[in-house]
Amino acid sequence: MRKMIILGLMISTGIVALAQKKATNGTIFIEHPALKVVEDMTKALVAGDAAKVGNFLTDDFKSYNGVSTNKNDKGQDKAQFLKNVGFWKEEFAYFSIATTPGTYPDAMEYKKDNDKDDVWVQTWDDMKGMHKKTGVKLNMPIHRLFLVTKDNKIKTMIDYMNESIFDEIGDSFTDRKNGTIYNHHEYINSVRKMIYSFENKDFQACYDYYSDDCQFRDINLPRDKRYTLAEQKENDKKFLAAFDVVSMDITGYPDYLHYEMGNADVVLSWWDLRLIRKSDKKEINLPVFYIHYFNDKGKISSEMIYYSAKMLEDK
Repeated sequence: MRKMIILGLMISTGIVALAQKKATNGTIFIEHPALKVVEDMTKALVAGDAAKVGNFLTDDFKSYNGVSTNKNDKGQDKAQFLKNVGFWKEEFAYFSIATTPGTYPDAMEYKKDNDKDDVWVQTWDDMKGMHKKTGVKLNMPIHRLFLVTKDNKIKTMIDYMNESIFDEIGDSFTDRKNGTIYNHHEYINSVRKMIYSFENKDFQACYDYYSDDCQFRDINLPRDKRYTLAEQKENDKKFLAAFDVVSMDITGYPDYLHYEMGNADVVLSWWDLRLIRKSDKKEINLPVFYIHYFNDKGKISSEMIYYSAKMLEDK
């Protein structure tokens, strides 16, 4: 009996799956007149030609923001939409909308509830440009849906895009302070003491300035490469096996920056590392730039080092 029940379930499941696979609700086209309508309207939009864009729209056209959270959003009518067509060309240099590489638009002709023979067109595009006033770069994917009538007029347009870039544009119209710069601060003192401890081979004192979860980055390595404190200690051992440290001298003066945005505490410092390469006794003066982030306990939580690795190579 158990086998019969299982067999029955398998058969019924197969029938359901088969029925689901056989159910169709229209046709997807890779070539269709509606695709050409959307393509030509987009070209006119990029060109800022409102009159030409209007020729592609129905009188009852509506445009919607696909990511809007406003449940009462009525969309833009034809007059409102055409009024804003010039915005893109006027506000952005190098403005373009182009099909995302590796994709292509679809025209979908549904059967159910489609007595007017409308066609939905969906596109995947890249929108690019530079805001003329603020210099903010626009480079983002955008997904769009168009409802095209059998007369090849666009009745509905729905845009899906990340609008956070427009917040940055808006914020960039006015000057805004983002914290305070100090030329003397306890965090600057910590960086100096940490580096001079390393110079004097007092490694216990040196590493005590770092948090246990500190991450170390090197400009000469892949951008996503990070070392733990334990790994950095091993890197330091290898460095000291190859070089004698004559001195580590600060140049200019460090800056401590307290950023209001993100509440970040950062020390920038510039150094000359005077080294002797053990393999050939060559003297090297290596300029180094450090960026140190501090956590709320006053420990270094991140270290980024900039220098020329070419200067250290044994040719």
